[in-house]
Amino acid sequence: MGLQDYAKQNIMISKFLALTSMPISDVSSDVTIEIGASSFALHKFPLVSRSGRIRRLLIEAKDATISRMNLSLIPGGPEAFELAAKFCYGINIEITLSNVAMLRCAAHFLEMTEEFVQKNLEARTEAYLKDTVLPNISNSISVLHRCECLSPVSEEINLVNRLINAIANNACKEQLASGLLKLDHNFPMKTMPNIEPETPSDWWGKSLSVLNLEFFQRVLTAVKSKGLKQDMISKILINYTHNSLQGLVIRDPHIVRGSLLDMELQKKQRVIVEAMVSLLPTQSRRSSVPMAFLSSLLKTAIASSASTSCRSDLERRIGLLLDQAILEDILIPANSYGNNHGTMYDTESILRIFSIFLNLGEDDDEDNRMRDESEMAYDFDSPGSPKQSSILKVSKLLDTYLAEIALDTNLLPSKFIALAELLPDHARIISDGLYRAVDIFLKVHPNIKDSERYRLCKTIDCQKLSQEACSHAAQNERLPVQMAVQVLYFEQIRLRNAMNGGHNQFFFGTINSQFPQRSSSGAGSGAISPRDNYASVRRENRELKLEVARMRMRLTDLEKDHVSMKQELVRSHPANKIFKSFTKKLSKQLNSLFRINNLKPIGSKPNAESRFLFQRRRRHSIS
Repeated sequence: MGLQDYAKQNIMISKFLALTSMPISDVSSDVTIEIGASSFALHKFPLVSRSGRIRRLLIEAKDATISRMNLSLIPGGPEAFELAAKFCYGINIEITLSNVAMLRCAAHFLEMTEEFVQKNLEARTEAYLKDTVLPNISNSISVLHRCECLSPVSEEINLVNRLINAIANNACKEQLASGLLKLDHNFPMKTMPNIEPETPSDWWGKSLSVLNLEFFQRVLTAVKSKGLKQDMISKILINYTHNSLQGLVIRDPHIVRGSLLDMELQKKQRVIVEAMVSLLPTQSRRSSVPMAFLSSLLKTAIASSASTSCRSDLERRIGLLLDQAILEDILIPANSYGNNHGTMYDTESILRIFSIFLNLGEDDDEDNRMRDESEMAYDFDSPGSPKQSSILKVSKLLDTYLAEIALDTNLLPSKFIALAELLPDHARIISDGLYRAVDIFLKVHPNIKDSERYRLCKTIDCQKLSQEACSHAAQNERLPVQMAVQVLYFEQIRLRNAMNGGHNQFFFGTINSQFPQRSSSGAGSGAISPRDNYASVRRENRELKLEVARMRMRLTDLEKDHVSMKQELVRSHPANKIFKSFTKKLSKQLNSLFRINNLKPIGSKPNAESRFLFQRRRRHSIS
């Protein structure tokens, strides 16, 4: 612009200044401000007296008689400009929490600074921010929420960072003050009346749910860096996640999965879940994040096809706290939509979660160094130790889970067997839960291979079955013959131990026994001489052989009865050949069992020693 044009503009502005004594209403509008679809017929003088941007645009304009200006880029749009124009005309405007961010950004855009007039719009909004907004957490969150649609101006003037830092600082101050109040309240000499617990409706953490994901992440990162407690951070995460994912559920059954709407919602879910997982507190065995929340995140992560690292992080967190889980926490649906032959539950994730728990070491527990000396006295392999008690809880949880997934007709036997074989031998005191799960699986899957059936039943320790479970297993036609023989054998041993007063505690299934008792050290361990010990072993061996011989004689009598019954059944119904085959197979297994114990097979005559012992026992029982 030349000097002549610049001089003309100055003359024009001087003419406007000469009109200061005239009322604004008596002067016709000479400029129209266009903002999007809205237009404002105004006067140049009031605008240029407070806005440096409008003054500069008029000076830089080639046409001195410019009558239209476009300010579509003003933050806040027509609403913000209307309030700023009223301020330029001297009209008193009310600055509130809902418009202070918009007015602050508009003042920056229009350059309404102290350079042109004192107490301009920028100074007025700054005073309101310092006095009303920044000292209060909820007010800061409300104004920060308004800044979401004022980018990038709100970032340029550093308003967003100031609000986030104010929230973090005030939250930590409130935490410190609350701790001091509780500390003073615990001393009798300094009673604090009317101290009421913080109610959920007054909690500032709930206000964070109005923020978008980006601002929420920045706020949570700031409060974590300032030292906010992890339990408070967990509550904030749970509240925000619940409110964010609640509106992303398709409630219209007519919407087909795989549609554009469904894919968009799935993408939003995936972004939210991955962000929440990245903000979770540090992994620990004493984490403040509830198991139910972690389980919900994992279910959503699988349903929304989240990243592998996100799912792995959640699986590890759940594995660290697995002894706190219930069945509902680990019933994770599989992401198999569109596949009619898919399984109902994600067993692969559960397999990894249980493996993580079983492979935990001392390095995984950050609190081991802080453990009390009394806790250090625990033997972590003993039944009463914290680790063993956790394993027992997890074993019951796994057996319940196996019984639930066994109803799935599409579940492969290999996956079920992998879960059943996962726990070590000492993890189960009693195997009734596992037996129930295996029985359900065999009932739902009658066509599995014999090798898979045998391997599946091999996971059950027959010595740990209760009397009711043994009675059921002995008559269960779905079980292999080998297992039925084992059940009968160990049940007979159990009965013998019960008759002898329960002194032999070798078998897990004996009465009032949980684990093999360890031999005590000291003088007591040497009280029995080697000769007496050997004699005791020989005596127990003879008693065991006698018991087996007596059982063999009873089985011989039963076999005779079965033979006659079998002949009658075969004559009456040819289809009972199946029963004949089963009886023959059972006899073979029993004979092999007796041969292992150096006894004669069924059908042979008992030796003289067995007859003598049997007759003596019979005379003694009669007398």
